[in-house]
Amino acid sequence: MGNVTEISFFTLVGLSDHPLTMNGLFLLFLLIYLMTLITNLLIFFLVLTDYNLHNPMYFFLANLAFLDMSYSSVTAPRMLFDLVTKRHSISIPACISQVFFYLSFAGSELFLLSAMSYDRYIAICHPLHYKLMMSWRVCTHMASLVWVGGCSVSLVHTLLSLRLSFCRTSSIHNFFCDLPHLYQITCTDTFINIMVVFLLSGIILLGVFFFTFLPYIFIFSTILRIRTKTGKRKAFSTCSSHLTVVFIFYGSIVFIYFVPSSSNMVNLNKLFSVITSLINPLLNPLIYSLRNKDLMEALMRTYYHLKLIQAS
Repeated sequence: MGNVTEISFFTLVGLSDHPLTMNGLFLLFLLIYLMTLITNLLIFFLVLTDYNLHNPMYFFLANLAFLDMSYSSVTAPRMLFDLVTKRHSISIPACISQVFFYLSFAGSELFLLSAMSYDRYIAICHPLHYKLMMSWRVCTHMASLVWVGGCSVSLVHTLLSLRLSFCRTSSIHNFFCDLPHLYQITCTDTFINIMVVFLLSGIILLGVFFFTFLPYIFIFSTILRIRTKTGKRKAFSTCSSHLTVVFIFYGSIVFIYFVPSSSNMVNLNKLFSVITSLINPLLNPLIYSLRNKDLMEALMRTYYHLKLIQAS
């Protein structure tokens, strides 16, 4: 090891090295990123300004919109920059910083989805006590725990990644830095890091997964006892959007972090990375807004209000 020279920059291989393909990907992902920012900003703005949306469900939805914008912004601008400049190099400090923020926002979203499950459980199973059990004080405390939990888990992994040295290769076979990529190219023994990932993250993931899906056992039991079809349809509608988001997010996370990597899985890993960091943040606001009558009504109210201001 004494004669091995450590590297200071990584090369992000990206999704393609063909010029025409890169230009096409730039236009596609630029459109996706702009739509992600616009749709999530719109939901965040509507929840913030429309009094009818000032309740716990939309408070958590606004947090989800902010998280989606944030962790999409960790990867998308850098990827778009690389597609245009064809530079593809990133310093080790910048790479580790990207790992920290990406894991922080993704981890916070895991905790947030669990909090949103609890909110739906109280709303459907204990509607008479909903305002008391989901007061603004409770909601802000839950949101604080969501953000602190995500940042804390990310900080542990990031601090452990600082012990790694890199001397084998500078190529990362993806368009952004993530823990699995660092472990593949380091010349340091990663046993401790991998054990922490599987123990800490595995336990937390199983715990959050449990608290995300357990409420739905009681929710579905309560819904089945509702006599009217309209009541059942409304209850299912409020849950289906959340469940759709949960399944897509968990599926991508499990594949990226818990499926053993190999040379045959590189392209598939890139695909799931695109889904997690670019597609999910766009799908989430579309899933919620298109299936949510209150949001659409709030959007129309805002539209007519702006027209009146413009006319005056």
